[in-house]
Amino acid sequence: MVVTPEKLQHTHEHLPNHDSIAVLLMGYGEVESYEDFANYNEQALNLLTAKFAPVPTWVYPPLAKLLALFDRHEWGHTHHDFISPHNAIFEKQRAGIEHELQHKWGNKVQVFKAFNFCAPFLPGQVLAEIKNQGFEKILIYPLLVVDSIFTSGIAIEQVNKALAELSDGEQHWLKGTRYIPSFYNEPEYISLMARLVEEKVSSDLATNYLPSQIGIVLLNHGCPHKAKGFTSGIDESQILYELVREKLIHRYPLISVGWLNHDTPLIEWTQPNATQAAKNLIQLGAKVVIFMPIGFATENHETLLDVHHIIHDLEKQYSGLDYVQMPCVNDHPQFLKMAAGWANTQISELMKEAGQEVNLQLSVHHHHHH
Repeated sequence: MVVTPEKLQHTHEHLPNHDSIAVLLMGYGEVESYEDFANYNEQALNLLTAKFAPVPTWVYPPLAKLLALFDRHEWGHTHHDFISPHNAIFEKQRAGIEHELQHKWGNKVQVFKAFNFCAPFLPGQVLAEIKNQGFEKILIYPLLVVDSIFTSGIAIEQVNKALAELSDGEQHWLKGTRYIPSFYNEPEYISLMARLVEEKVSSDLATNYLPSQIGIVLLNHGCPHKAKGFTSGIDESQILYELVREKLIHRYPLISVGWLNHDTPLIEWTQPNATQAAKNLIQLGAKVVIFMPIGFATENHETLLDVHHIIHDLEKQYSGLDYVQMPCVNDHPQFLKMAAGWANTQISELMKEAGQEVNLQLSVHHHHHH
């Protein structure tokens, strides 16, 4: 039997881990088997669409099945049985962040992953596992760039639902909780985004194009303008864009935000969408357009298929231009280091909460003897 890192997570059952911390790393998750599309869509409609569209709940199941047919067509026929790499990349992110954290805290800290829409990693299932293993403290960590009702908001909603179901007796088993909302304005992340673009330009484009002919579309996750008064993510995404743009604009003047919207009828989405953004830059003389996802940390069907479609359509309209599709930050070693770094502060707060002073020097020395 092959023991995957997945399995290892669950082999050492311990009794109450009074000073241990479970980091709950949360992402969307994406369907890997076409049979799961309808179920996935229904979850997504329930959790996401309900926040901005006036859709009665009885519509969800049939609508989910209908959407599943579209998905099946798009992923299966148009894209030769595309399987999203999202979950596999997310597992690498989980393992990498855990590795970084254990470097500092030893195995007092373990990282578990939960997906909003995919069993067997639904938040309820994973929290039951965390409780089983005797953890009493968790750090809720949505690995999502922008804080909004559609990202961390639904993560907390699902965690709360699970915690309500998992409580027993008078005392809740959970003794400490911390939370990391997002990292859209973290200087290290901003610098990394800009640097990845600069490296791409100098390795692939600098010899063929003048800097002023290089169009850069910084891709953000599209947001509906009205979200019933919830944080919709527009302000945060806008700030993220401005900060990355500021680092590039002096060398590359043609930069635009491009929102990856879901084309739902009757809903007003953020503008310009990625296609319009590219057209605008082409009109200003761009001879090559780079699409760089800054609002997504993990590759998914939007950053892959949607951007692929956009480029395909542009190629038909403008011949003789070049297009570059860049990957998300994914498991870039520097990103994993910084993501672990953002967790350190909260972990040390959680450790202190039990009135226990942790001597980091000691934990580091002990760790080297393993």
